[in-house]
Amino acid sequence: MMNLQDIDWRPKLGQKTDYGIGFVGCGGIVHYAHVPAYQKAGFRIVAAYDLKREAAEAVANLTGTATIYDHLDDLLADPAVEIVDIAVMPWHQLEIVQKVAAAGKHMLCQKPLSDQFDQAVQIVELAQAAGVKQAVNHQMRWDAGIAAAKIMIEKGMIGQPTDAQIQVSSATPWHMWPWLASAPRLEVQYHSIHYIDAIRFLFGTPEWVTSRHAKYARQGEVRAETKSITIMDYASGLQAMVAVNHYNMHGEKSAIFRFLGTEGAIEGTIGLMYNYPTGRPDTLVYNRQDQPPVELTLDEMWIPDAFVGPMAGLMSAIETDSDPPTSTADNLNTLSLIEAAYLSAAENRSVRPAEIGNHHASRA
Repeated sequence: MMNLQDIDWRPKLGQKTDYGIGFVGCGGIVHYAHVPAYQKAGFRIVAAYDLKREAAEAVANLTGTATIYDHLDDLLADPAVEIVDIAVMPWHQLEIVQKVAAAGKHMLCQKPLSDQFDQAVQIVELAQAAGVKQAVNHQMRWDAGIAAAKIMIEKGMIGQPTDAQIQVSSATPWHMWPWLASAPRLEVQYHSIHYIDAIRFLFGTPEWVTSRHAKYARQGEVRAETKSITIMDYASGLQAMVAVNHYNMHGEKSAIFRFLGTEGAIEGTIGLMYNYPTGRPDTLVYNRQDQPPVELTLDEMWIPDAFVGPMAGLMSAIETDSDPPTSTADNLNTLSLIEAAYLSAAENRSVRPAEIGNHHASRA
């Protein structure tokens, strides 16, 4: 068996990493995730724009290199800006992408790509028509535990996958995102989407999705679901479960992943979700019946460290004229699972992801 400590789970950088990055939207996630991750990787941040100038000023102060722009068109006209990092609400993303694509700039979009599947398709088509590279910020694929598990699974260390679980029971500080209180969709659209994308990254797209959503009795003005259980069934017999509760107000908090197979098991914790947003590094243990458990030492966290991954992948795609690992075209498959989860919950049935395109076409 290979030495677990030899597993190189960290994000891979391309040969060229000095593309000029311009932020469109400079909210909290940019401050505490994008900027520190990019600075750690040595990426070049050259511009910042936000409807609230003080937010752009704060990013400029953090970086010491970003030019502040009062108008989006001016940022897009700056030849130093080669990649636009879009960090806006999903319902604003399409209008931003239209302008970025027209300017011929590569872009990293925020997740979810849109809160409407049809608009997500338009976002993808705009980039394709403009001939620019377009990725989405699904950074959990580079979270230490998930990235290491991917390598181990590909090397056959658990044999044929038979069962996958991601379970989170936490007390989420919704006050950090007040706009979510009025959102018609919440838990699956904005949180479990990370875990569902990670499952698809590890094991591919399932054949069936079955999902149940619920609310906490005292969630107050928060409008939509804050608890969900989603089951994904595969033709191979693999069954994956994502179960999340954001209102564990009294019990012990936990955030675990467990990937079982015919030859072994990978078990660990998602450290960020313990005392979010402070968190702690992930853990990972490899188990087989015929040997003692082996722990892989992990020293990074989902936020901010994994945020290097999507941008590094986009830069490599530009350099090599290939598709980014989290291309928006591929991301439509993740959004199909999200839409399938909501359709399943609404209609009390299991849904094939392939139904989603037809479902939206029939409503048009």
